[in-house]
Amino acid sequence: MKIDFHCHSHFSDGHHSPQFLLQRAAQNQLTHLAITDHDCITDLSNLEIPPGLTLVPGIEISCNWNKHEIHLVGLHIDNSHPKLNAFINGQQQARTERVSRISEKLEKLGVSGLLEFMEAKPCLSWTRSHVAEFLVSEGHSKTFQKAFKKFLKPSGSVYVAAQWPALNEAISIIKQAGGVAVLAHPSRYNLTNTRLLSLINDFILAEGEAIEVSIGGIDPLKSRALCNIALQRNLFVSAGSDFHAADRQWTDLGKFPAIESRVIKNAIWNHSRWHSIDQY
Repeated sequence: MKIDFHCHSHFSDGHHSPQFLLQRAAQNQLTHLAITDHDCITDLSNLEIPPGLTLVPGIEISCNWNKHEIHLVGLHIDNSHPKLNAFINGQQQARTERVSRISEKLEKLGVSGLLEFMEAKPCLSWTRSHVAEFLVSEGHSKTFQKAFKKFLKPSGSVYVAAQWPALNEAISIIKQAGGVAVLAHPSRYNLTNTRLLSLINDFILAEGEAIEVSIGGIDPLKSRALCNIALQRNLFVSAGSDFHAADRQWTDLGKFPAIESRVIKNAIWNHSRWHSIDQY
């Protein structure tokens, strides 16, 4: 099987429709795909799923751990679960309010039009990435990275802190919706080894069950270290590209280092609650 359990559509900060992602996955000969939009449940009912491709319901949830923004991927979720939907509505409202406050700060700097830019998009979850895109498109920054550094990071001129729920609350919501909680891209949080192990310990205590051991662009040494942790802590393992846009040549659906064979027995599709991944 060839999988990708982490990617984004234009309903969050991706550039393409869910249907485009399905076609791209089929072109890349994937057998299983999860669209994991940020704090957004993707409607799967009207999608034309290419033959040979299994679509796994998923989501990526932002949460807080010791003042660090952490992301959880929820896989095998029930998209219609009422508590999950209520939780996601709250997340989206918080995101919209955050971008609105950023817009107010930009207005004071003489930069207008952000909210109109956002409202013209199909996205349900507003993100700082959208703000950076706006700043570049309007000529206020030369690159996406410079927009973040000058405006949107904690030291930036229009930074607004996010108000995310606690790690254990996010894990609980995923589990209540029938899903498996996955710690997304652990290598990207710029934590020391000690702090990363502390995060993973708290993740396990909150009944998180899996970690991403491979993601697009990961250092093979970091992937190996995460595999070691998965074996030591008896965690399931997952992987994905974190694909956002076809014009980013360094990433594509299914493009990430393969999960090491020594941890395949811990692959998330072997989870007891998963039943058969081909049920979807």
